[in-house]
Amino acid sequence: MADTEVLLKIKDFLLIFTSIFYEALPFIVLGALIAGLLEEFLPGSLLARIFPKSAAIGVFAGGVLGLVFPMCECGIIPIMRRLLRKGLPLSSCVAYLLAGPVINPIVLFSTFMAFSGMEDTLLSDGRSQWGAIPMTLARALGAYLVAVGTGMIVHFRFADPDQVLVQGAGGKNKEDAEVKAKDIWSRLDRITGVAVHDFLDIAFFLTLGALLSASIRLFLTQDEISALSDTWPILSIGLMMLVGFILCLCSEADAFVAASFVKMIPAAKLSFLVFGPMMDLKLLLMYTRIFKPKLIITIIAAVAIQVFAYMAITHLVWWNTSTQPGAGQSQVVLEEKKQP
Repeated sequence: MADTEVLLKIKDFLLIFTSIFYEALPFIVLGALIAGLLEEFLPGSLLARIFPKSAAIGVFAGGVLGLVFPMCECGIIPIMRRLLRKGLPLSSCVAYLLAGPVINPIVLFSTFMAFSGMEDTLLSDGRSQWGAIPMTLARALGAYLVAVGTGMIVHFRFADPDQVLVQGAGGKNKEDAEVKAKDIWSRLDRITGVAVHDFLDIAFFLTLGALLSASIRLFLTQDEISALSDTWPILSIGLMMLVGFILCLCSEADAFVAASFVKMIPAAKLSFLVFGPMMDLKLLLMYTRIFKPKLIITIIAAVAIQVFAYMAITHLVWWNTSTQPGAGQSQVVLEEKKQP
């Protein structure tokens, strides 16, 4: 009997892992390919020419720049450093850095696909889940508000950006003077080099995240997740922010991980989807190459407080607007998201 239970656990683990991994893989490939094309064909000075010079307007513009130049959180950092070297306001760059990994077509589409059909599922108390459209819009809005709010805090707190930037992060970009070979084979070589590098890097974190998520699901059942969400909804929001920080998932793949927790309340999943792309372990290490500690601490505090506050409000809205089955109506509670 014990051997049978072990085999069932292994089967469940493999099923959850492969479901998360293969659903997210196409978006990883697409994101890596676009990153390679942008690296080769996007002139380094273009963003500096079209970006608003006003710091206040630039913060709002930076929050939606990812719609034009989609990048994951790792790919945005080199672009942001180039913007800094072009003299763009630090606050605008911070807004782009935080919002770009979420507010871009690839991530929004992957979020939509991950939560498609979720509106047909109910939690244990009968309340309806959010489907693809509400979850995608809520993620985009939450990320934008947090990014703009943090950018404004940076704008008013740090009048002199040179005091909070690591030496070499700002100043003139010497790379702009370099002349690259223009023949088609050299271009293809550079495009494929960047795409393969980004794919392997992102796929590693996706694999790690899928393994951890599948492992957690073995020890924390959907009923336990549902009980935590129902009994301690605010605590579940904070815990999912912590999970997003630890898992270090790419924003192009994290929606599939969040969607796998079918019985988690929408606000808790949103906290994972908004906080993770803005602040996780790998990003924290990468930030130290650009920002000094006092700026990093400011960004961490601003992002964490805003995400927690917005998700608490989101939970109250969902709680008062979600539908419950009426008397005599059959209640369907999915134990797991439908696997391929």
